[in-house]
Amino acid sequence: MDIADLKIFRAVVEEGGITRAAERLHRVQSNVTTRVRQLEADLGVDLFIREGKRLHLAPAGRVLSDYADRLLALANEAREAVLDPRPRGQLRLGAMESTAAVRLPGPLSRYMQRYPEVDLTLSTGNPQELATALLAGDLDAALASEPLPSAPFERVPVFREKLVLVAAAGHPAIGPNDVPETVLAFEPGCPHRKRLEGWYAKRDAMPGQVIQIGSYHAMLGCAVVGMGIALLPQSVLETFPERCRLSVHPLPPGQDYAETVLFWRRGADSPNVRALADLLTEDAVPAAD
Repeated sequence: MDIADLKIFRAVVEEGGITRAAERLHRVQSNVTTRVRQLEADLGVDLFIREGKRLHLAPAGRVLSDYADRLLALANEAREAVLDPRPRGQLRLGAMESTAAVRLPGPLSRYMQRYPEVDLTLSTGNPQELATALLAGDLDAALASEPLPSAPFERVPVFREKLVLVAAAGHPAIGPNDVPETVLAFEPGCPHRKRLEGWYAKRDAMPGQVIQIGSYHAMLGCAVVGMGIALLPQSVLETFPERCRLSVHPLPPGQDYAETVLFWRRGADSPNVRALADLLTEDAVPAAD
């Protein structure tokens, strides 16, 4: 039983016979008769009581008629939803922790006000985790710092983050050749950790210890008490109430900015994703120097 069978069945019911149903559907009568017989054979019941050329609904036909109306209406609704260019339905968005905490609250609030029919969910992870979730179909789009894992993604730059090193207040200046004893960082895969490790690796030196921490505010709290230094977006500092107890150290020119992009699997964009890309690109403000 498919949608075409149900359309033929409903036409026969509404027209009261094969001849008029065939005229309405622009089909030959034998084709309509065959399709009705095939539907009855598939269901294993008679759908019509036949009196000459007139057909009357059998009890089973009356049951099917009600379901056919609902199924055809649902099929039309599904077709309209697929072709509807308006953002609606589910949007599963992923983001790096810093982006989710600092950059997204305002834009996502405006997005939901503008598109109230969208059901938004937000999860966090590092770029590799977000890319894997996109390829698996678990996310519709994500935001992360470049470089992204090599994969068939489409991307739109949305934020330019200024990166800084932070340490406890009074910490000596951190120069390009200074190697700290302890670094505070997220798990492997975090682009800021990779950038910091790469910076030291080029000097054939690595920090003595990396303390892995799960949130920026915990990381900054550890920096305040002198546990180590951390590399992070300067915008994160604005949300930390004890930032006056930290010292901020610049990175070398050319290494002090990171591009954050909205990305999604190529060919898998949707009205929801396109609307978010439009809002973020019109709304994004570059990080201040």
